[in-house]
Amino acid sequence: MSENLCDGPRGRRLVLELARDVLPEEARRGLGELAYQADVDAGSSITRLVFSGHGAAEPDPPSTTAELAAAIRAIGVLEPAAVDSTAFDAAMLRAVDSARYWQAPEGADIVAAHPVVAAALAEVAVALPTGADATWWRRDRTAQQWAIEFDPSGDGAPFDPAPTASARWSASTAAEEERARAEYPADVTAPFGGQWWSHPWGAPHSTGVLPAGVPAGIPYVEDGFGWTRALAIPVAGAGRTYEVRGADDWAHLCRTYPREVTAARRHDWYSVTGRDGRWLLPDWGRVAGEWDAVHLSAWGYLTAATREIVVDAEYSSMIAGWGPDETYWLTGLVREIEGPRVHWRADRPEGPWRRAE
Repeated sequence: MSENLCDGPRGRRLVLELARDVLPEEARRGLGELAYQADVDAGSSITRLVFSGHGAAEPDPPSTTAELAAAIRAIGVLEPAAVDSTAFDAAMLRAVDSARYWQAPEGADIVAAHPVVAAALAEVAVALPTGADATWWRRDRTAQQWAIEFDPSGDGAPFDPAPTASARWSASTAAEEERARAEYPADVTAPFGGQWWSHPWGAPHSTGVLPAGVPAGIPYVEDGFGWTRALAIPVAGAGRTYEVRGADDWAHLCRTYPREVTAARRHDWYSVTGRDGRWLLPDWGRVAGEWDAVHLSAWGYLTAATREIVVDAEYSSMIAGWGPDETYWLTGLVREIEGPRVHWRADRPEGPWRRAE
C-alpha cells in the first residue's frame, strides 16, 4: 500500500487546495498563473479577468515551479488539528470534482504533478493521514451503506440489485472493443472520445457515511451535473468484498481477470496520461464469479485514481469514474433495508448538504 498521499493526482490536488488556503497572497497568484499557463499549454481555451490597481507595490509572485515549491515548503507541515474542517471538505470536493478522464488534466493538476511541486506537497502533507477528518480514508467497506439518487422524483425509484449487470458489462464491453478496433481513428492523438469509465456500468453502487454524517456519495461525485437534491437509500449487502486500497490491488484485479479495452479507451486515456499503449480493465463478469462486491477506499481513490496503473510490461489500467469509498455490487447480493430513505438538500452544488426538513 502506498504511504504517500501525493502518489496520486487526486491526493496531490487535495493537498494543493489545502496549501493554497494558507499560502501568502503572492504565492496564490503565482499558482494561479502557473495553472493558467499549464491549461493553455494543454490546449484548453481559458478566459480570465485581470484587475489592476494603484498603491504600494506587491511582492512578485512565484513564476516557476521551483519558486512555487519553495513557497509551499515554507508553510510547514499541515497539522491535521490546525486544518479547518470546512476547508478540508472544500479541498476534498475540489479534488474529486476536478477529475478528468476524457481530456488533459486541469492546469492545477499539471502543476501539482511537476516533480518539484509534488515533492513539496508530499512534505507538507506527511501528517494529514493521521487526522480525525482522514480516519475514513483507510476503512474497508462499512456495514452501513447508502445508495444515492440525485434529483429524485418524490421518494425515488425502487432499488434494483441488478444481479446480471456485471455479465451485461462484459458482453457490451467486448462488443464495444470490437467495434472500436474497426471504426475508431488509428491516430491516438485524434480529437476523438469514447468510453472512459472503468466501473461496471449498470451495477448498483453505494457508499459509507462521512464523519459529518452525510453519505460520501452525495458530495464526492466525479463529473457531476450541479445537483442540489439527493435521496439516500439505506442498503445492506452480503458475500465477499474485494478491497481496492491502492494501485496494487487494482493491478491484481486486472491481471487475474483481464479484459482488453485498448481500442475503446486509448484516445481518452492518452489525453489523461500521455501513454500510447495497451490497456486492461478487470472483466467484471468474471470478477463476479469470485467476488460479490468491489470497494474502492478513499485512500485508494486519492492515491490511485486518474493515473496510469502499470499491470505488467505490456499493459496498464486506470481507475476512472469511481468515487472515494464507493462500492459496486456485482452479483445482486444487496438490497434495500428497513429504515427511512433520507432526503438531502444543498443551496449550491458544492454544499454544504443538510437533511431536508
